[in-house]
Amino acid sequence: MERKINSYLKRWKKDLARKPLLIYGNKQVGKTYTALKFGNDEYKNIAYFNCDNNLELLNMLVREKTIDRIINKLTLISNETIMPNDTLIIFDNVTDVEIVNGLRVFGKFDNKYHIIMITSLKENLNKFKGEEFNFKAMYPMDFEEYLMASNNSQLIDFIKASFKNNSPMPFHSVAMEYFDDFVMTGGMPEAVNIKINGENPLFAMSAYNKILDSYKKEIGMLDNLIDITRCNEVLDSIPSQLQKQNRKFQYGLIKLGSRSKDYEKSISFLHNNALAYKCYKISSIKSPLSSCKDPESFKLYMSDTGLLCYQLHLNRNKFLNDYNMKNLVYENCIAINLVNAGYGLYYYQSEGKAEVGFVIQTRAGRIIPIELVNKNISKSKALTLFMNKFGIKDAIRVTEDNFSVKKGVKYIPVYALFCLADAI
Repeated sequence: MERKINSYLKRWKKDLARKPLLIYGNKQVGKTYTALKFGNDEYKNIAYFNCDNNLELLNMLVREKTIDRIINKLTLISNETIMPNDTLIIFDNVTDVEIVNGLRVFGKFDNKYHIIMITSLKENLNKFKGEEFNFKAMYPMDFEEYLMASNNSQLIDFIKASFKNNSPMPFHSVAMEYFDDFVMTGGMPEAVNIKINGENPLFAMSAYNKILDSYKKEIGMLDNLIDITRCNEVLDSIPSQLQKQNRKFQYGLIKLGSRSKDYEKSISFLHNNALAYKCYKISSIKSPLSSCKDPESFKLYMSDTGLLCYQLHLNRNKFLNDYNMKNLVYENCIAINLVNAGYGLYYYQSEGKAEVGFVIQTRAGRIIPIELVNKNISKSKALTLFMNKFGIKDAIRVTEDNFSVKKGVKYIPVYALFCLADAI
């Protein structure tokens, strides 16, 4: 399946100042497949190394200090001829800092070797960071990639044109139907592949279970057994937390008597490694938004809507006919799209409890509130009150209806969320 990161990889290959690239993202999002496909399409051959418990590779990179000697040893280990500019060298499952340190030499000096490293824990970046590398995040597939995978590229063009021109999209109902399929499937490539190929939905259930198991394997890398248990408890509690009318995370819903200090490290691990997305409450507006956050008040969202629907035991009929369920899945989808676009997550709540679902600060410094239209509330005034109070000129309402602009507020259908990455 075609992924949008491919265009970045092609630019990276041609970059005269190219450095070894570290791709990071959750397990099962397609990092290894994408790197291998890129190597197969763009290079004469691939030298692949699985770094998981690879003592031979580790010891070699600790011992050898020059590019020529490292390449000679990599050739022997992989049994592949490594050619300048023509071989893609992939290091998968990178967790050991010594392996990364051994590869820094390729980023310090000009050379013609193309190296991609892959890691699943975002926290690894704290020990891997350095000017010798390029870094690129990879997330589950978004709706645009889902349409690409299902051969609906023309529909993408219509959506983008309507988003740009604020004009009704002629195939709105078709896009909504595809989008509902997408949010229930989620963006994990295995689940998407099962869906678009029309396979038995039970296979998707197996895929979700495997993905959650891989998350728990990552959590198992924590040093403290108590934190491992608490991480799993938090992850399992997110669906029930989101079913509340007030989505603020409540420790008491994990188990009776739970306190914030008991779960602080566990929640930080999930958030820092993008296993869950943390959305902080703000009650005022100033730049940067991070200075306004209340660290004790937050919501937690799943990193994939397919996993969320799986944990909620949602079938298509219940999803389409239970508006509250649909609303929470759509809300989670907004959070995912904002994270994918590189934005921190914040929601606004006034002293009077008026709430705006999301507030972002653009790269140019503009504050933009984003609200999901709630059909159960006929006249929600929270967004208007927020804009008037803080002198905000731009706002977005996400809706199931078609594109429009009303009183200076841009209304966009939920299926157009992927357009936000390039627009704000």
